[in-house]
Amino acid sequence: MGIITRSVTSRKPSEIMRIFVTTFIGVVFGFFLGVSFPTLSITKLNLPSGLLPSIDLSYIEDRYTGRQAWSFMNNSNRRSSSRVQLSNDTSKIWVPSNPRGAERLPPGIVEAESDFYLHRLWGKPSEDLTSKPKYLVTFTVGYGQKNNIDAAVKKFSGNFTVLLFHYDGRTTEWDEFEWSKRAIHVSAHKQTKWWYAKRFLHPDIVAPYDYIFIWDEDLGVEHFDAEEYIKLVRKYGLEISQPGLEPNKGLTWQMTKRRGDREVHKVTEERPGWCSDPHLPPCAAFVEIMAPVFSRDAWRCVWHMIQNDLVHGWGLDFALRRCVEPAHEKIGVVDSQWIVHQGLPSLGNQVFCLP
Repeated sequence: MGIITRSVTSRKPSEIMRIFVTTFIGVVFGFFLGVSFPTLSITKLNLPSGLLPSIDLSYIEDRYTGRQAWSFMNNSNRRSSSRVQLSNDTSKIWVPSNPRGAERLPPGIVEAESDFYLHRLWGKPSEDLTSKPKYLVTFTVGYGQKNNIDAAVKKFSGNFTVLLFHYDGRTTEWDEFEWSKRAIHVSAHKQTKWWYAKRFLHPDIVAPYDYIFIWDEDLGVEHFDAEEYIKLVRKYGLEISQPGLEPNKGLTWQMTKRRGDREVHKVTEERPGWCSDPHLPPCAAFVEIMAPVFSRDAWRCVWHMIQNDLVHGWGLDFALRRCVEPAHEKIGVVDSQWIVHQGLPSLGNQVFCLP
């Protein structure tokens, strides 16, 4: 013990002063380091990704920089419930290739398209669909044509999503048909199919479907098979098409008349003086608006051409050619899968009815 006491008491005053000064400098340095630490930008720290939430760190700035920012761990008592504030400095993310209005979002979270697939109210969404329909068929309907629509829908396989637009407001009555319980129903009184198409068939909504059928309710389909129709459309490279029309049922245009000697036709001969160019409507590049079928890409163009106040769609058939090139090769009529236009104006009968 004497040795230890002697070593302590024998230290020189200069050594004690050096220890004191070193300690003081360390305290001062630590103080200034602690004060200046909040001004460090977390975006400049190379931290393991597992230590931070999976967000874009370019939004994170300190509150002392004069910007409102994401604020992490306001104090030690609130670490588990940190308040988050969105930065007003939106220049940190700007992705021009994102959809309009979503340029400020990280591309990884942008969901630009949707669909008409139905989901359950429970379970894993990934397990909701055993298969995804590849095609979409829509009918604009009134309940008075229920039997006609029932026959038509049964011509479309499980590869089709069925969408009914109801102009008479009667939707629940259709549940007498089993297929109706799996269909999509949209109702608005006394509106035509082009009103519905503009508002409910946006290209980003129908993007999952290879082909979109936009049909009237008064079509006889005894000689029509949807799957065979799709095969022929693919075979002949048709982007816009329709089934041939029964020739004995009062035709307006020769182009849409069914030919009994071929699968598909793309041109025709009309009355003298009707066609200034054999590659232009109504001698080619032409289908009618009662039963058109569009490829996904063609519909993206056609949808933008439909005006918001379009009612019956007359004249649209002459303009469809603007959406494909060369139009006289990519627009045609499928003769071997044909339909009958019955001419039942059930929507027209409501014009003078009270609401």
